[in-house]
Amino acid sequence: NTRNLRGITLGDLLPDFAYDSSQGPSTLKQYFNGNWGLLCSHPDDYTPICTTELGELARLDNLGEFAKRNVKVIGLSCNDVNSHHGWIQDIEAYSGERVNYPIIADKDREIACQLGMLSSDDLDKAGLPLTVRSVFVIGPDMAIKLTLTYPASTGRNFVEILRVIDSLQLTAQHACATPVNWVKGEKACIVPTVSNEQAQTKFPKGFAIEELPSGKGYLRFTPDPSA
Repeated sequence: NTRNLRGITLGDLLPDFAYDSSQGPSTLKQYFNGNWGLLCSHPDDYTPICTTELGELARLDNLGEFAKRNVKVIGLSCNDVNSHHGWIQDIEAYSGERVNYPIIADKDREIACQLGMLSSDDLDKAGLPLTVRSVFVIGPDMAIKLTLTYPASTGRNFVEILRVIDSLQLTAQHACATPVNWVKGEKACIVPTVSNEQAQTKFPKGFAIEELPSGKGYLRFTPDPSA
């Protein structure tokens, strides 16, 4: 498999791929097991940016940032299991953190092809495409809630990814959306499909309507319903 077969869009169900990994074989559904999931691909083992990324992922994981959000983390690249085992030693030496999450060995590129992860520019020594820096946030229902794609030259910001997970989890439970630069604990916006009368019941902490020239009253802020 050397070409992307399809893209995956928001709301699609993640196929239940069987895989081998640095922690042995499993399936994605069995691994996530009804939790939220974070699937991150990286271009190649033993490369500088990937080493810093997976070290930071391990640090946040060990701090409990994912566990307290009921998120299970898993990595992926086209390297084999032996390569992952050796590289993990480098990640742990560099970061000072133990890597407790599995890294999928997608050496046949089956998962990467299905999820549209393969690069058209970055190739391995055999001329086969490497995976880009893809991020998938998966809900407890195995549906795709968010996708992000970074080029090989740009490392990911996992603090931003945690922020997005906070937003996704908040808005999955409440009829609100999160405004620009929102972080957990700040005011959220009430979605337009909720009337002011309904909002009084749904948001007992109250809400404020921003006065704007149009007078349409669509910009309504409410304290973080989860706080």
